[in-house]
Amino acid sequence: MADSRPGTTAPSTEQRDSSITFADLGVPQRLVDVLAAQGIITPFPIQTATLPDSLAGRDVLGRGRTGSGKTYAFVLPLLARLSTSGTERRPKRPRALILAPTRELASQIEAAVAPLAAAFSMRAMTVFGGVGANPQINALKAGVDVLVACPGRLEDLMSGGHVSLDAIEITVLDEADHMADLGFLPAVRRLLDKTPRVGQRMLFSATLDGGVDVIVKRFLSNPITHSVDSAQSPVAKMSHHVLHVQHDDRLPVLVDLTAAPGRTLVFTRTKHGAKKLTRQLIASGVPAVELHGNLAQNARTRNLTAFADGTADTLVATDIAARGIHVDDVSLVVHADPPVEHKAYLHRSGRTARAGAGGTVVTLMTDDQVSDVRDLTRKAAINPTTTRLRPGHPLLAELAPGERIFVSPPANATSPDTPRGSGSGRGSRSRTSTPRNGSLPRGTSGGSGQRGGSSARGAGSSSRGAGSSARGAGSSSRGTGSSGGARGGSASGAGSARTYTTSSSPAAPRTTGAAAFSAGARPRGRRAGG
Repeated sequence: MADSRPGTTAPSTEQRDSSITFADLGVPQRLVDVLAAQGIITPFPIQTATLPDSLAGRDVLGRGRTGSGKTYAFVLPLLARLSTSGTERRPKRPRALILAPTRELASQIEAAVAPLAAAFSMRAMTVFGGVGANPQINALKAGVDVLVACPGRLEDLMSGGHVSLDAIEITVLDEADHMADLGFLPAVRRLLDKTPRVGQRMLFSATLDGGVDVIVKRFLSNPITHSVDSAQSPVAKMSHHVLHVQHDDRLPVLVDLTAAPGRTLVFTRTKHGAKKLTRQLIASGVPAVELHGNLAQNARTRNLTAFADGTADTLVATDIAARGIHVDDVSLVVHADPPVEHKAYLHRSGRTARAGAGGTVVTLMTDDQVSDVRDLTRKAAINPTTTRLRPGHPLLAELAPGERIFVSPPANATSPDTPRGSGSGRGSRSRTSTPRNGSLPRGTSGGSGQRGGSSARGAGSSSRGAGSSARGAGSSSRGTGSSGGARGGSASGAGSARTYTTSSSPAAPRTTGAAAFSAGARPRGRRAGG
């Protein structure tokens, strides 16, 4: 068993110092060059705090709120130390192990590792369930340097003799508190017991309590703890609002918020709730995709990709997306269902206002949730602005500014029973004539053009309009009709591009059934609003 001495706690580092570079912290020049090519120049506080110790080989416990830059804080020293260890890649025996709680997080970590590992001709791969095991088995047999894995599939592969952890030099446990919440800790302990006791271990977490503390004491040897903020510190550039609504007003308010420009992440408590709400938004003209545990892995990947590349600007998710999932420029997080406990609130909210950016967090609260939401915000140490409102309230345009865009469903998707994933482009759009300010009825239209008129997002020759535009209909290179571009036609689904009808009223999409925006779910005969 590793030395369980309490270790050292370093002073907190809160401010980002633009005068410090990765090279100043000891990161090898090859890695610095790869980061620079990606526009990453200045370290974030968690990186500045931990890199000198982790590069020196110490066991490190890094504690920082979500979005603080923890991934590079462990990826950089891991690769730097492997590059000088003198060992070689061997079949079935990875040299470094990164454990993550979800498939999406594992994939995003591997995406961060891959270009940096290539600088040293190293191989990285992911291992998780929900997909066939044979490609993973073959890749392990060929040899891998860095293995990013979810505990369940890794244990399965080990029991089959396809991988051994006896050559692991560096082990990283990411989102350790999330693993504790999900009940992964028994598997994590079994896996860490299979790694050499003399290896370096790094643990990164937003909070340190309960099961996480057990892992630290058992497996980290005289670790140094770096905390860039308190365990519950909210992000300064994140504004928090609670909207007190009647139950029947919940969906219209959500439609108003999600129809605004920009990426919106909506959280529900249950998988069924995510599926149902996604259908309701689609039926209301809002391109949306879902993310939850009932989806097959390829559907989860397609939907997350659709959200990241802009095919759908709204992602409706359970807490599977609350931690580790990073998509640039999420401007709004909506708790359609308030979470049960405050840590989930903070991690959900942390999908916006990442890496120094700003963001807005909205919690919808009905009469029967007042006490629970009050207790939730108190424990999360936030002081939200609470407003009682109805659909059309001016505050909605302040929280999600910009004109509301509504999409007509595909012409041949007249029934919500249309299989999802068979063509998930955006379709034709109708819009309000002015940014929504509460005085414009939802059925009012500023014109029947796709994104309207001759504005920068309008029809005709505009860059995003119809006709000959870059993203419009007809002969557009990325639009609908016979084209099949990234945000039209079959953007995130199978099959050929679809022709979309044009609605002259934002309310019209409600009457024609749900479009097939969600790549993973199949309605099975239930109506979108049911």
